[in-house]
Amino acid sequence: MDQNEALSGQGAVNAQGEHPNNQTMESLLESESMSVELPQVGEIRKGVIASIGTNQILVSVGTKSEGVIAGRELEQLTAEERAALQVGQEVNVYVLNPEDQNGNVVLSFKRAQEEMSWENVEKMIADETVIDTKIIGFNKGGLIAAVGNLRGFVPSSQISALRRSQSTGETPEQRWQKMVGQPIAVRIIEVDRERRRLILSERSASTETRSSLKDRVISELEEGKVYTGKVTSLADFGAFVNINGADGLVHLSELSWERLGHPREILEVGQEVQVKVINVDREKKRIGLSMRALQDDPWKSRVEKYSVGQLVEGTITRLTKFGAFARLEGDIEGLIHISELSENRVEHPKEVLKEGEVKTLRVIRIDGEQHRVGLSLRKVDSAAFADKDFKMLTQEYREHEEEKRPEE
Repeated sequence: MDQNEALSGQGAVNAQGEHPNNQTMESLLESESMSVELPQVGEIRKGVIASIGTNQILVSVGTKSEGVIAGRELEQLTAEERAALQVGQEVNVYVLNPEDQNGNVVLSFKRAQEEMSWENVEKMIADETVIDTKIIGFNKGGLIAAVGNLRGFVPSSQISALRRSQSTGETPEQRWQKMVGQPIAVRIIEVDRERRRLILSERSASTETRSSLKDRVISELEEGKVYTGKVTSLADFGAFVNINGADGLVHLSELSWERLGHPREILEVGQEVQVKVINVDREKKRIGLSMRALQDDPWKSRVEKYSVGQLVEGTITRLTKFGAFARLEGDIEGLIHISELSENRVEHPKEVLKEGEVKTLRVIRIDGEQHRVGLSLRKVDSAAFADKDFKMLTQEYREHEEEKRPEE
């Protein structure tokens, strides 16, 4: 073998008949592929500006090709914003499309700023932050103030008494125009990212003793006790309720036993509600509340008709790698673990079941605390339940005979 052949690896093979260099190249390509995380729609990524052109801006976001800001996304940037961008600058970008028809990752600079602003105001509402800003506009219902890159609305009912006393006139222009440009301190009382709704309150921000008042209330609150409070603000993740002068959070999952998309479906700011204290973190000054804990659990009433060992009819709704979900009468969903599908080994539920089909199943577990029902397909004909099946069939037969018996 000459030197060139030795260097190129030509003619040398391993025990599997593969060139060692080919193996090395394949492993390098595989490791490179594994290290690249493909972008997802809606993801915010940090990138570095690679080039700035008249019609597009290229941004390196850790993929094999640069992402592009072009078209309408580029037109949305003001002249000042474009002038501030420099090659090599690190920026946050929003992924609009991980791969367009030309194979490009389509990005948005403005959308990233907006989404990060919404994340920021959600943190502000949780922390009860008082924001010092200025009035940038008005409408017939109140004032408009800037919160970062967002515009928040201060309803007239949430404007301080002092400022309202200074508003005179018949029209909104007469009442509010002279206030545009003035400083204002506000608290966020409602955040709804989906509807682009940001409601502010000047009145809530003007309480100087808020912190000391909250300390006193927290020291007096008792976990497990029920209090009457007033809804002070709404956010995507829950509602804040004021109890004796301190705000506590009712998380979205603690508002109702029914699934909710947003607290506004059942609550509004100013509404009086009863809540149960479920957690008090005195160090972080956080109060956890629940409305759901004061309501009857509808799941428990629906599952009362079922018992362990009972045979039921279930419609297969979902297949996952660990099992299948089936919907029973009463809108109860149960899990058939993969180990309960067959006496034989099953790699995936699709080998045994199809979504939409109706199957006879055995109830093998009911967990009232976790709202879980365990089901089995392989135990449907189990001899261990033969006595229970016989008793149930006998009972059903008697009930059927009594229905057929003519009235005396």
